[in-house]
Amino acid sequence: MKIALVGIGKIALDQHVPALMASPDWTLAATVSRSGRVPGVPGYGDIDAMLAAHPDVGAVSLCLPPVPRFAAAVAVLRAGRHLMLEKPPGATLSEVHALQAMAGGVSLYATWHSRMAHGVAAARDWLAGRRVLGGHITWREDIRHWHPGQDWILEAGGMGVFDPGINALSILTAILPRPVHLMAAELDLPANRQAPIAARLTLSQGITADLDFRQEGPQSWDIDLRTDAGRLALRMGGNLLEIDGRPVEGRDSIMQEYPALYARMAALVRQGASEVDLAPMVLVADAFTLGRRITVAPFDF
Repeated sequence: MKIALVGIGKIALDQHVPALMASPDWTLAATVSRSGRVPGVPGYGDIDAMLAAHPDVGAVSLCLPPVPRFAAAVAVLRAGRHLMLEKPPGATLSEVHALQAMAGGVSLYATWHSRMAHGVAAARDWLAGRRVLGGHITWREDIRHWHPGQDWILEAGGMGVFDPGINALSILTAILPRPVHLMAAELDLPANRQAPIAARLTLSQGITADLDFRQEGPQSWDIDLRTDAGRLALRMGGNLLEIDGRPVEGRDSIMQEYPALYARMAALVRQGASEVDLAPMVLVADAFTLGRRITVAPFDF
């Protein structure tokens, strides 16, 4: 099947393009970007021009930042093409609901790449039937390393620290036996920015979270849960599963996550199905609603 990739930035070049080039299901037939290109693949600066030039491209994967993504998504659905959305699936929940309403007859897939990490399925299976007594999420990384010079991520709609933090929430909502909801939040906003650079969350089931975009040195992507049957931990963004301190599943790599997303997208297209789970995004929206804003030092790249 032929697919087009829209938004040729760091995440597209690091993850999407290698996954597509190795995929048994997809051929990367076109790209759309203001400046990025993939050698040997026709590139366009405008999504409407690409759609008109490639009626044989049946699916489009959007890697644009959240705010400009909706207009491109609408163009894809109006053209009758299947649509795959990088996380988060939109700048607002209402945008994604609108896309769902438009997607009759084509597949719409809101992806959460961290759910494809090596240890996540095994963690979900181990937790089934057990009671969670409490836990803590530590999700701290270096914005300058992962998003160098990308001012949009700290502007309104860019989500700030929730851009990586939503990965942790996507794992949490996938593995817990019972739904979780937000109870309180504190959001650290740099004096010169519109989106939080750090956040602390209090969730139901005794779970707390520490999210920070200012980490230097080793990065931290950990979920620790206490249950009535022992302790479960997911390390390396969900790729290493530990039970009572003993490694039981996974490996130290994230390179399988995007190939798994594209395999899932292919399955949805063949089934004529869609998959749009907004539970992680609901928690983020609730944090912006309930969160107490704390002004912190200005941040510059």
